Amino acid sequence: MKEILREIGMIARALDSISNIEFKEYALTKGQYLYLVRIYENPGIIQEKLAEMIKVDRTTAARAIKNLEENGFVQKKEDPHNKKIKKLFPTVKGEQIYPVIKKENDYSNLMALEGLSEQENDLLFELLQKVRKNVEKDWTFVKKGNKRNYESS
Repeated sequence: MKEILREIGMIARALDSISNIEFKEYALTKGQYLYLVRIYENPGIIQEKLAEMIKVDRTTAARAIKNLEENGFVQKKEDPHNKKIKKLFPTVKGEQIYPVIKKENDYSNLMALEGLSEQENDLLFELLQKVRKNVEKDWTFVKKGNKRNYESS
């Protein structure tokens, strides 16, 4: 069996490391840019949905959001209909940094896919979506307290 997930992991860690270094000057570290992008693209999202979208636990999301709040990138606003619900929005500072993050992401995409044809790009995207959906099933299953059965594989 080819170690496909190992390759995907190396790619993800390398790109994350590059982003963390490049965004350090903006006080965006440890993947916080991921949260800011999702909040910018989904204004009013709640913390639980954001954690699910990024595939992290609530504690990890809460810590990242707290740091983003403290650094003035995002703000929480109470839902007018339910005071317990806190919705997340980018601040002006968060909105201003988004184009920088987007440019880095676009550049990383171009660099990573260099030498691939449009058909190869389309196929890779389609296959990775299938892999993600497969993994999401197990992620949801395990997050609900279940254990995967390794004997049946």
